[in-house]
Amino acid sequence: MSDTETSDTITRLTIGGREIILLGTAHVSKESVEEVIRVIRDEAPGRVCVEIDASRYRTMTEGQNWESLNVSQVLRQRRGFLLLANLVLSSFQRRIGKDLGVNPGEEMKAAIATAEELGIPFSFSDREINVTLRRAWSRSGFWGKNKMLAALLGSAVTREKLTEEQIEGLKNKSALDGMMEELAGFLPSVKEVLIDERDRYLATRIFETTEGRVVAVVGAGHVKGITEWLHRLEEGTVSGDVSEIETLPPPSKARKVVPWIIPLVIAGLLVGGFLRSGWHMALSMIWVWVLVHGGLSALGALLALSHPFTILIAFVASPLTSLNPTIGVGIVTGIAEAYFRKPRVIDFENLHEDILSFRGFFRNRFTHILIVFFLSSVGSAIGTFIGIPYLTALLA
Repeated sequence: MSDTETSDTITRLTIGGREIILLGTAHVSKESVEEVIRVIRDEAPGRVCVEIDASRYRTMTEGQNWESLNVSQVLRQRRGFLLLANLVLSSFQRRIGKDLGVNPGEEMKAAIATAEELGIPFSFSDREINVTLRRAWSRSGFWGKNKMLAALLGSAVTREKLTEEQIEGLKNKSALDGMMEELAGFLPSVKEVLIDERDRYLATRIFETTEGRVVAVVGAGHVKGITEWLHRLEEGTVSGDVSEIETLPPPSKARKVVPWIIPLVIAGLLVGGFLRSGWHMALSMIWVWVLVHGGLSALGALLALSHPFTILIAFVASPLTSLNPTIGVGIVTGIAEAYFRKPRVIDFENLHEDILSFRGFFRNRFTHILIVFFLSSVGSAIGTFIGIPYLTALLA
């Protein structure tokens, strides 16, 4: 049986004779960094677990080699949405950290540095970030992805500054519960992957340690979930096998079929127009589809301040790519923009600063390509939802 003792930031669990100390941090707080160092020194644990994976730690300590990233290749691999989401999330964290003078993840680096200084073994206990992001992305539909990106972009470019007191206030558990409930209502599938699955993964990795006393440095929002999973693991009501959440789930049959429904509907409407009134009706419907679909995608490219030829390409390509679910117009426009406005060395050098502002996102050629990809895709999607009912009305 386990005992639990909780303070404002520290939760002590006694599980099977072992002591597990969960230290909840605010991620971008000077006080959190100082507290991490103090707790590890005072507790002198046999092991320190940190809520970070090895690849993220390397990026934080060695930096991200953006120059080696081929943005056109990323778009061809259908990872444009994922990369943009990653960048705007990084922007949000960096903006808060810049306001407070603390870089995101500084408390995790402090935990590792302190453990190394004291000769204490440490473990990277979080799931690989790429696995987490790809699982979250795969669980979201097109509009879910856009809702998430819109929310992240709004947070990334807002001018509102958060005070240090507000950040420290995130340690309040009732406030965190409210945030999680809001996230669950907004995008339940994403909340499950980003929060619930990681709670389980972190708890399992912490539970697997064998030392008599363990300090686990985790975000305050994970403490409650990790505590529940640790109790369940001790009671044996859940398995310690987390392999099922370490891989990308295969697409469902519905996800494979749905993308082909729209081309079939459009083709059916055009055939219906031809059978009803001949080529005159069919050509009129094709022209309407091109104007609506191509026009809205081109408008999205225009709003993204794309190169004139990219806007033209969006108009021409969008009606065609809508009939082929294997390629989206955003891939075409993004690659075109990358060709006409190839990212420069200065764009990669200034990337971390440029993503802190709305203007910077557009000014930097690297992120601008992703904005072109995003807005032209949204325009194309809107064109589909407007165009199909309009063609149906013409046929009726």
